[in-house]
Amino acid sequence: MSTRTITAGVDGSRAGLDAADWAAREAERRRLPLRLLHAGTEPAAPAPLPDVDLPARAPLDRAAIQLSYAHPRLDIIARRTEAPAIPALLAAAAEAEMTVLGSRGLTGFAGFLVGSVALAVTAAAERPVVLVRAGELPEDERMPAVDGTPPGRTPYLPVVLGLDLDRPADELLAYAFETAATRSAPLHVVHTWTVPPPRGYAPGVPVPGDVAEKEDGSLRVLTNTLQPWRHKFPELMVTEHVVYGHPGHHLLKASTGAGLLVVGRRAKATGLGRAAHALIHHATCPVAVVPHS
Repeated sequence: MSTRTITAGVDGSRAGLDAADWAAREAERRRLPLRLLHAGTEPAAPAPLPDVDLPARAPLDRAAIQLSYAHPRLDIIARRTEAPAIPALLAAAAEAEMTVLGSRGLTGFAGFLVGSVALAVTAAAERPVVLVRAGELPEDERMPAVDGTPPGRTPYLPVVLGLDLDRPADELLAYAFETAATRSAPLHVVHTWTVPPPRGYAPGVPVPGDVAEKEDGSLRVLTNTLQPWRHKFPELMVTEHVVYGHPGHHLLKASTGAGLLVVGRRAKATGLGRAAHALIHHATCPVAVVPHS
């Protein structure tokens, strides 16, 4: 099977349907077919479709029909398997451009309630996995409408990439640049760094010279790392940010104004790193986790 598809896991839940709709929009942007997959032996939870008058149908069929109404030009493939959800989704992810899964939002504060299936797939998939929170709407990935501009025609919010300069993997950079390019969205690249606190340092005291030099050096390395990608995507507006501190804090802050947050995961590592784990639970926008060598 060609890898040029986007796969969305469908379980009949509201979160799953919102993730599938996000996947459908991404498939349209990339001009790829959408593959819907429901896995497992347990019956899927019913999903009400208030805007579509349909007879009783299996949740996978209902999702496919709803998405075909919303995206009439999109090629949609629906597949049901009784294989356990995690291995079925991992097998599908290996054949897809990316896999999109839903997560339930936490009432009262921004964040994801990420289920065990989504965590396991994200931590082990061979290709990118995007986690989308329930309630994510098309207008949430765009700038607010002003002057009567229809919400679906405003510019896209930035794509934010968290980049470790010790491992600036091509897979991660390619995904971020291509995703921003398909949206004609700005790309904000954030690199964070830390050093052991100097003896006697206190907040408000000027940063020691060697630390300031390290920050300047990191910015030069970041600029050099991005230069070939800027040449490959000359139309893309790319902004570089080098900040002192832990990545989780600064990337969460950047995600509040983003349409998508992109982070990496070492493909041979066991599970997710601490920063990625925190981000997929607390980011305020969809999160793409990209495995890399």
